[in-house]
Amino acid sequence: LFLHRVFGYRGVILFSWLARVFDRSDERSNASLPLPLTIASKTHVNEIRSQSVTYYQALVDARDVPHIRAQTESVTFFGNQEQDQNVYALPGLDYVAHEDVLPYISTERTPIEHELFDKFLIYDPEATPNFVTREHLKSWQTRHHRWLELSDVSKDVTHQIRVTVIPFYMGSRFTQGMSVHWWRYTIRIENLNPTEAVTLRERHWRIFSVAGTLETVRGKGVVGQEPKLSKEYPAFQYSSHVSLSATSGHMWG
Repeated sequence: LFLHRVFGYRGVILFSWLARVFDRSDERSNASLPLPLTIASKTHVNEIRSQSVTYYQALVDARDVPHIRAQTESVTFFGNQEQDQNVYALPGLDYVAHEDVLPYISTERTPIEHELFDKFLIYDPEATPNFVTREHLKSWQTRHHRWLELSDVSKDVTHQIRVTVIPFYMGSRFTQGMSVHWWRYTIRIENLNPTEAVTLRERHWRIFSVAGTLETVRGKGVVGQEPKLSKEYPAFQYSSHVSLSATSGHMWG
């Protein structure tokens, strides 16, 4: 069990991932933050040295969802059938860096309200902590490993605003006779000097495919919002999707 250091919600850790974190602020560059989109995540981000950091797959307490500045359906995936064009969302599932975990102890048998909590974990008064994984969690992790896996994280700081980006390859689908490759990505924007509030008014993306195409996307805010990063709410997190005609590419903004 833990409290999220930034968003303050209650959660429970299911399992961990070992991610490569590319932090441009450590290397100090004035360039825009690149988001590498590669199926196997083999591409090094502009030769930046990476650090291995533990991230956790976690369930978010449904009671806290209305009070946090983060989307609660950040994990999306395709169905098992190749012809299934629908995108499905799993609510209340988050990726949490080790530094954002504040452990706590609860005496409740069901301390987290989430539809998957009792399916994945069982109370054991003799164990420390008091919850152990069920076989269903292990099989679920194995079955959905491909679209759950976290491998690379990109970070940068510009004018006291830290941006963290995590890309996930979802798979490919045939559309109008051609293969289209899909990624979801999660972005966290954090004001490191919250006494000076800032508002995200506009987004501007450049999306490059190794097939040679370059697309520019502009618009107001993100996911229909113009979040204000203030002392009360210094961070905002959201997820979205991008598609490419090739197996890899880059995204800047």
